[in-house]
Amino acid sequence: MPAFEIGVASARDIALIGDWADAEGWNPGLDDGRAFYATDPRAFLMGRLDGEPAACVSVVRYGAGFGFLGFYITRPPLRGRGYGIQVWRAGMARLDGRNVGLDGVVEQQDNYRKSGFRTAWNNIRYEGVPQAPGGDTAAPAGVSLVDARTLPFPQLAAYDRRFFPAARDPFLASWITSPRHTALAAIRDGRLTGFAVLRACRAASRVGPLYAGTPEVAAALLAALGATTPGEPVAVDVPDSRPAAGRLMEQLGLAPVFETARMYTGPVPEIDRAGLFGVTSLELG
Repeated sequence: MPAFEIGVASARDIALIGDWADAEGWNPGLDDGRAFYATDPRAFLMGRLDGEPAACVSVVRYGAGFGFLGFYITRPPLRGRGYGIQVWRAGMARLDGRNVGLDGVVEQQDNYRKSGFRTAWNNIRYEGVPQAPGGDTAAPAGVSLVDARTLPFPQLAAYDRRFFPAARDPFLASWITSPRHTALAAIRDGRLTGFAVLRACRAASRVGPLYAGTPEVAAALLAALGATTPGEPVAVDVPDSRPAAGRLMEQLGLAPVFETARMYTGPVPEIDRAGLFGVTSLELG
């Protein structure tokens, strides 16, 4: 009988997991591994069949009470043999006692419900080359767009916490400083009113997070980030719980291409949903 063992993924494994995610059409970031590993180094699990990588999952711990599950993948030739569910159970055991979130693809959502997850909202991925209506890409009056890395980090981390269920300073610090990431902040009267990060990916560059006090600020951030890769498509995973965000993407010329469901095992965390125009990532939340 083939031997199946589950252990913590190596750096080489994490790169392979990115390749598997790309094959699934998820369009992972080119530098995701760096930020993801910095968040929780033991969060990536790899199941090996006779020593060869077969199935994986990431189970990131945030604080004392929250966790996020992602990268749940079994190699296609090995599906239906029980290897994936073994990795799933090992991952969920690592998050035992926490409220666990995930972003589930449509075909897996019924299975997640059987495991105790409930849908909070759907994320719609919009993709395209941003085209500001009328060609106006300027920030609203009184708002300045600045390099987010120039801000005091505690200020940025406190703002991020409004939109995420737990503090995630190690992740955020790596996310804004990764080599192929561009991070912008919107400032009004010395206070943050928006924050967004663009990262290079296998296909369209992805924008996440996209936080903003108003649709106009969100549009200015997205246009400014799009201008760093002129003529190239970008993608944003937009919660449908914020209908104005979807309308904004369509006004900017982006079209829906992909859908997931944000699901939790416990109560839906209280966050600033009104300002959440795009989630950070489907892999770590």
